[in-house]
Amino acid sequence: MEFLTKKFAKEQEYRLCKEIWAFRDNRIAVRFAYEWHDESAQWWRSYGNENWEFDVNGLMKVRWASINDVAIKPSERKLLWEGDVRPDDYASLSEMGL
Repeated sequence: MEFLTKKFAKEQEYRLCKEIWAFRDNRIAVRFAYEWHDESAQWWRSYGNENWEFDVNGLMKVRWASINDVAIKPSERKLLWEGDVRPDDYASLSEMGL
């Protein structure tokens, strides 16, 4: 709870896009990018990969993530939709060249 509270306070105007990379049996690999700004108005793009493993009840059992943060200019942002939910017809990571 403490980790997520600090994360969400720091990462303002958070926009996330994920794309399934591979899946088999009870395992899924995704790649992702999210953009956010900090309290000084510096924009960041965080991107990487996640691997998930699920138990027999469909609950996540294991999660591995590798995340990189890169400072970006506001003009370099690509995740620009309004509101908290990414529209279904918004470009994918591959379509955006990420």
